[in-house]
Amino acid sequence: MKNTKYNPTIKIHILTLLPEAFPGYLGISNAGKALSSGIWDLNVINIRDFATDKYKTVDDTPYSGGAGMILKCDIVGNAIESIKNWDNIPIIYMSPRGSVLNQQIAKEFSTIKEIIILCGHFEGIDQRLIDYYNIKEISIGDYVLSGGEPAAIVFIDAILRHIPGVLGKIESVKEESFEDSLNGMLEYPHYTRPAEWKGLTVPEVLKNGNHKEISLWRKAESLKITQKNRPDLLKDSK
Repeated sequence: MKNTKYNPTIKIHILTLLPEAFPGYLGISNAGKALSSGIWDLNVINIRDFATDKYKTVDDTPYSGGAGMILKCDIVGNAIESIKNWDNIPIIYMSPRGSVLNQQIAKEFSTIKEIIILCGHFEGIDQRLIDYYNIKEISIGDYVLSGGEPAAIVFIDAILRHIPGVLGKIESVKEESFEDSLNGMLEYPHYTRPAEWKGLTVPEVLKNGNHKEISLWRKAESLKITQKNRPDLLKDSK
């Protein structure tokens, strides 16, 4: 992407068999505007370009048998090493067996200048890639997708929200679910006009302009929602 205004805060390299999946959602809305402005940069690499036979083969059957196909370590390795200074860049593999993505992980990666994200496909990748390149596995939840591309988009979006200039106001990030301002709890409810809709009204406390009362209400609602939906978050909250 052409850098028209900024030096990129972060550059993200994507290794994928489906390059047409990117930027996808990341090319629209706030992330898309930030990409066009050069706040962040995206480099999409087609793993199949590194295949060595006329059939562009990138996978093979697993040793000892089993269902599915495995992405080959030599092909993916060459794709990784095509990136300048790859050995100084963190490499992430989107995998259901990885550490589950959370707000803290997203914030940590938002401070890194360059990231490589590997999107798996078929049954997965050769374990030697993970071992040799010291790849960190990250999951977006306890379920399995057909490929790593949707997970990579979720991961990138979670990162970009913490980069100055991507969202309109940094305050939009400060008072969200899991943030310190809410003691790690879930976010409180929001309301806007009209004041009455289908017999449902906006809580009076939000209309009286008393900021202290509003703050207390929001904290109470965050606690109530967290107790109902994610009580596991309360063990570390105060």
